[in-house]
Amino acid sequence: MRVRLVDVAERAGVSEATVSRVANGKPVSDRTRALVLDAMQELGFGLVERRPESARGLVGVIVPELSNPVFAQYGQVLEGELVRHGLTPVLCTQVVGGVPEGDYVDMLVEQGAVAFVFVSGRHAVVGSDPEPYAALRRRGLPLVLVNGRHPGVDAPTFSLDDRAAVEIAVEHLAQLGHTRIGFASGSLRYTPAARRAEAFAAAVTARFPGDEPLVETIHFSAEGGATAAQQLVRRGATGIVCGSDVMALGAIGGLRRMGLRVPDDVSVVGSDDSELMRYTDPPLTTVRHDAATIAAAAVQALVDELDGRPSSRDEVLFAPDLVVRASTRVRPERVSLVG
Repeated sequence: MRVRLVDVAERAGVSEATVSRVANGKPVSDRTRALVLDAMQELGFGLVERRPESARGLVGVIVPELSNPVFAQYGQVLEGELVRHGLTPVLCTQVVGGVPEGDYVDMLVEQGAVAFVFVSGRHAVVGSDPEPYAALRRRGLPLVLVNGRHPGVDAPTFSLDDRAAVEIAVEHLAQLGHTRIGFASGSLRYTPAARRAEAFAAAVTARFPGDEPLVETIHFSAEGGATAAQQLVRRGATGIVCGSDVMALGAIGGLRRMGLRVPDDVSVVGSDDSELMRYTDPPLTTVRHDAATIAAAAVQALVDELDGRPSSRDEVLFAPDLVVRASTRVRPERVSLVG
C-alpha cells in the first residue's frame, strides 16, 4: 500500500504541512523532525538519512545590552527554552556603538539560521522600516518579536503591558497621598517608552484633572535616572515612576546627592523587578516584568512556527504586578531641596 503524507502525519502526531516541510528540507524543530523521520521509517516512506541537526536548528537571539538585568534574564531563559526544544541558540547582544542588528542577522543567515527572536530590537523603534524583517520572512524564516509590536512585521509578538505597568505605579503613589507624581523615561522613540508616557499622562490627568503631567525623558541608564529625578523634584514631584530598575537606582543616587532621602522625602518606583532589587538600599518598590514567562511563550510560538503551526499575529500582552518594598511611603508634608 502506498504511504501518503497524511499517514506519516497521523503516525507522528503532526500536520501534513509539517511532514512536507521535513521531506523538503525546510526548517522545523529538531524534536519534530525526529518524530517525522521515525514515522517515515516505520511506514516505509523512503529512507531518510539522519544528519546532524545543530546547523539546521540554529536560532538567532538578538537582545540589547546585558548590563540591564532584565535583558540578561531574557537571554538566559530564551537560551534554555530553545535548547529544551532541541534548537541551538546563538545569543547576540547590541550595545551603543557595537555591532548593529542587521549585521548580526546577515552573519547568522550565512551560518544557516532557521529562525530569529528579537528582544527590544529595531522593531521596537517607532516608525522603523519593516523591510529587513520582511526580507527574512521571504526567505521562509520564522520570527518572534518581544517587547514592542511593529504593525508591518509578519511575526508573533509578546510584550509586557506597558500601559498597565505605569497605571498601577501611579495608582500606588496616589494612594500614598502623592499628588505631584513624575515620570522618568528613556527616549520616546521606543514603543514601550511611548506607550508608558501616554499611559502616564492619561493616569495623572484622570487622577488630578488640570495638573500638567511631569515627564522627563533622557536615556535608559543610572545616570539618566539621576538627572531625570533631580529635574522632576525641582518641578515639585514627591513621587517618581521610573522606566526601569536601573533608572530607579540612579534616581535614588541623584536624589541623595541633593540631600534628599528615599522614601522619607521622595518615593521612587522602578520597573522590571530585577532579582537584586530586594537587596538595594532601600529595597526597591517596582513593577514586576515577568521576562521568564514572556520568553517561554515566545519560544513556544517560534517552535510552533517551525513546525508549521502559525501563531496569532495579535500582540500578546502580559500583565505586570506591583511589588511594594521600602522605596515608597506616605507623601511628606513638604520637600526641602538642598542641592
